[in-house]
Amino acid sequence: MRLARPRWSGTLAVKAAVFITVMCCALAALLGVLVHVSVTHQTVGEARDLALSRLEDATTAFEAGDTLGFGAEVDPPGLPAALRRLAVAGERGTMVAEHRGRPTMWAAGPADGERALAVAVDYRQSARTIEALDNAILWSSVLAIGATLLVGAVAVTRVTRRLHATARVARRISAGDLDARVDDPRTKDPTRPQDEVAVVAVALDSMASSLQGKLLSEQRFTADVAHELRTPLTGLHAAAELLPPGRPTELVRDRVAALRTLTEDLLEISRLDTGHERLELDTESLEAVARRAVRAAAGSPGATPGAGTGAGTGIDIGIGIDTSTGTSTDTEVRVVRDALVETDRRRLERVLGNLVANARLHGRAPVVLTVNGPVVTVRDHGDGYPEYLTAHGPQRFRTEGGAKGHGLGLTIAAGQAEVLGARLTFANAPDGGAVATLTLPHTPPAGAGPRDGTTSSTGGDDLPDGAA
Repeated sequence: MRLARPRWSGTLAVKAAVFITVMCCALAALLGVLVHVSVTHQTVGEARDLALSRLEDATTAFEAGDTLGFGAEVDPPGLPAALRRLAVAGERGTMVAEHRGRPTMWAAGPADGERALAVAVDYRQSARTIEALDNAILWSSVLAIGATLLVGAVAVTRVTRRLHATARVARRISAGDLDARVDDPRTKDPTRPQDEVAVVAVALDSMASSLQGKLLSEQRFTADVAHELRTPLTGLHAAAELLPPGRPTELVRDRVAALRTLTEDLLEISRLDTGHERLELDTESLEAVARRAVRAAAGSPGATPGAGTGAGTGIDIGIGIDTSTGTSTDTEVRVVRDALVETDRRRLERVLGNLVANARLHGRAPVVLTVNGPVVTVRDHGDGYPEYLTAHGPQRFRTEGGAKGHGLGLTIAAGQAEVLGARLTFANAPDGGAVATLTLPHTPPAGAGPRDGTTSSTGGDDLPDGAA
């Protein structure tokens, strides 16, 4: 089984620390070996020269028949066998070996053909010098590596901190906060050298400013066009009402109604894009809100849940039914567990109404709206959502496969859900059909709790009291 590496192991700081550590260890080892070899060669050379000098004096005394100097003997018992064979063969040599429990430098040469004349020089001081040097190299390398790691960690942390700040700003921009900027202080001074992080920060700020300008221009254009269309559409609607009854009149009125709906949707999207929508919160029963939304969707094309009570909010909920296909538009409401939520009723009805209308228009019956605590799902049994929608969410004016509409209904639903602080997701059921899931934040008032039960409705006869 392959073990997964921890996420922190892939960070720039960890990689930099590992790189610095490896390079410091390699450099310390290389320098340590060079110094050790150089000093050892020098120390051993000095001991060898001293031993050979004493051997020369001992050889002269031996040949003259004089007394050998201190440390010189013929065939001493501690002489290494390899060195003795070399001396008997008529050569001179040196060797470091243990003698009487201490390191000794031996120098040996021929004595009388069958014996070796050897000199022993105490090598302890030289050995201690080399050992002390090795310890000094080791501890100095550890200190150097530690100091380098500390300095490197500080330097890398400063860079990674700036990178994390840039990443946070990028995430804020992707979440819709186009006012977010990195504002790296290093970019304010033109005389200061700019590193790569500063270049990335400047590029991100420039991109955000350009994107903000283009979006604001698009929002202003959309709002201006929609606003300017309202006046002629109002006159066109009034003129259409004066036409004599007949099939042409019905077609004209239908197209005028479609234009008015599109204009109102564009205006609502423009208001949502500004990000300045205000909520009118109240404690609501999700079951009652769901039934109102379904009842409005099952009524006439001009039904407007919440109309007349939303002055100043810009919410105009109008849900029609598809009368051209002959498909049943009944919607089943299932209440697994009701919940009391602190929300804006008109906006919530707008979200649920658009989800139900989209399910009826693009899916197939039955359409099921399920309330399970603070979670509301709307499911149809059609072909499901397009792949782009489940991956990236709804996009205005984008439809696929010759679908009806302008792609604004789900865009408005997603925007209103965001204003409500709710989470709206889109997926496809394993056995077919599109599933939209709305998860609401809920804070039931003290002393009130959800009531359990399971009911269904295809009309408005069993709506709770007060539903409209």
